[in-house]
Amino acid sequence: MSDTNWLRLVVISTFSLAVLSSSLPPSSAWAQQGSFSPPPSMPRNQPQGGGTTLELPATARQPGSTTSLPPLAPQPGQELTLAPHELRRQAGYEQVTVTVTNQHGGYETGLQRDDLKLYLDGVQRPIEFFRRDTNVPVSIGILVDTSGSMQPKIPQAQAAIAEFISRLNERDDVFLFAFSDRPYLLQPFTTDHRMVLSRLQLLHAYGETALFDTIIDGLVMLRHGRWDKKALLVVTDGMDNQSQADIQQVVGYARRMGVLVYSIGIGDPNPAPVSIQFGPFSLGGSPYDQVDAATLKTLSTETGAKTYLLKEVGDGEAIRADCEAISNELQAQYTVGFIAPDPATGGYRNLRVDVPTHPEDSVRVRKGLTVGPGMESASVDSPGMP
Repeated sequence: MSDTNWLRLVVISTFSLAVLSSSLPPSSAWAQQGSFSPPPSMPRNQPQGGGTTLELPATARQPGSTTSLPPLAPQPGQELTLAPHELRRQAGYEQVTVTVTNQHGGYETGLQRDDLKLYLDGVQRPIEFFRRDTNVPVSIGILVDTSGSMQPKIPQAQAAIAEFISRLNERDDVFLFAFSDRPYLLQPFTTDHRMVLSRLQLLHAYGETALFDTIIDGLVMLRHGRWDKKALLVVTDGMDNQSQADIQQVVGYARRMGVLVYSIGIGDPNPAPVSIQFGPFSLGGSPYDQVDAATLKTLSTETGAKTYLLKEVGDGEAIRADCEAISNELQAQYTVGFIAPDPATGGYRNLRVDVPTHPEDSVRVRKGLTVGPGMESASVDSPGMP
């Protein structure tokens, strides 16, 4: 064979192999065909708890069908009113969410700026910014307990949370955590509520309860929400027995972050009887048979939110009603901005809001706030804000 013919043969063979190889899927694609393997865990540093959060990537296929998901309710949009940039950048500027209810338990939604009086450490401060939050978008984190004791309650919890999501403002930014002995990020922040609904089908009960670590993870993640109003919804039936963080750290984060922490506790809120052990047998209950009502109430009181307690989940109607009440409340509140004096001195400031024009009404607001150099609030200058 001549040198010229040999060169032609080499060129043709090389080109044929290139075409053939380009038509074949990569080895990783072959491995994924016909079955689904759980993705490797992706640890994330946790500032206080010291644990890790496992995240499922958005490309993971979801089991089950989404045809039974409730329809998403389109809601009339409202132009989002923000405090002026110059005000938000002032040292000591803070925003808080205020909930006002009348004697019948209904919401007062028609108040004006002058109806509210705000006090820091007992001294009245001018209200620099005022907004009615009707249909205002919210960044929301949903934290669902999937420890072993939740096994019979998972279907009702899924249905209730699906109803909660279906009632949200279509612009609300939502993420979803499941937690047992550690938190699992099932869905990062998204405004695609269908995606969050589909992730609910991943809930599977097993293990212990890392409640404190998960709440801290949720509070930290809310800093990345796109809206200036932020809230957590925690659904749990137990007491923490796996976290590295403690209740003081959780409360400290809640005070700094300015996030509404709503919770639904399922189970007996009363302390457990003393357990006496006789070899392999025990008499009495375990402290982990009870829901940690004290912690849930502390967090809701500190943040101006609310805790709902259910003795049992039953047919799920009560938990659905509680989820509906929380979604309704988020759209019936006020956002109030003010300047905390002497922010350079730092420290915790007690907060109170009164409505003297409606003395019969009840006002719910966070108990106080921590100010000082380097303190960051989740309620101001979120990513994406002008």
